[in-house]
Amino acid sequence: MTLVINNGQPDMTIWKCCAIALAVLWSSHATADGTQARCDIYPAGSDRLDVMLPCTFSQNQGFVSITRADGVVYEFAPDGDVPGNFRDQTGDRVYRQSGLGDQGVIFRLPQESVFVYWNPGLLEKPQAADNWTAPFTTDEYDATTRLNCRAAGDSEFGSCPAGILRMEDGQASIVVQDPRGEVFTINFMDGYVNATNREAETTFNGETWTVVIDGEDVYEVPRAAVEGG
Repeated sequence: MTLVINNGQPDMTIWKCCAIALAVLWSSHATADGTQARCDIYPAGSDRLDVMLPCTFSQNQGFVSITRADGVVYEFAPDGDVPGNFRDQTGDRVYRQSGLGDQGVIFRLPQESVFVYWNPGLLEKPQAADNWTAPFTTDEYDATTRLNCRAAGDSEFGSCPAGILRMEDGQASIVVQDPRGEVFTINFMDGYVNATNREAETTFNGETWTVVIDGEDVYEVPRAAVEGG
């Protein structure tokens, strides 16, 4: 297709035709089935969360559809032969990025970024204002707490909620919600410490475990949280 330039500007009629063609292509590939997910929306170029809400993600033959709980729908059609390049239903370019590991995927649009997390569980559980360790409760865990935590790039520690599942011989699995809202588990086993789907480096000073995840985020876990008492 030849792009016609008039007075130094692209002919918008061509882009409108492209958008219509994409919409037709999408309608022929879309499916009713989808995966329940969580969508975090950030304005383009900003690290400040605009909205977090449930959404439905579906993909069929490379075509992607995301339907937010507030009715906003994104439809992406493959653009060219480069994986991760799309056009949305208006013809704008969209880029898929990694960065969330096995937690989800990121789509970069001209006006905003859509972070799709595969686990929508945090949105399904009521977080009572008086529950200091929400979304974790003692209905599901042996104990709950908040751990000192520091995300990559932060100069000071904050606190992250955690649920504790204790085992024999002073062992425990501690489920943590990190500063970005992702949930993962740190396992304190006899002779080793590891984390689910993450690299963990640990030191122990006799009373506190310091756990560094993927060389970036830092968590301080008191010995009492692991062993109880």
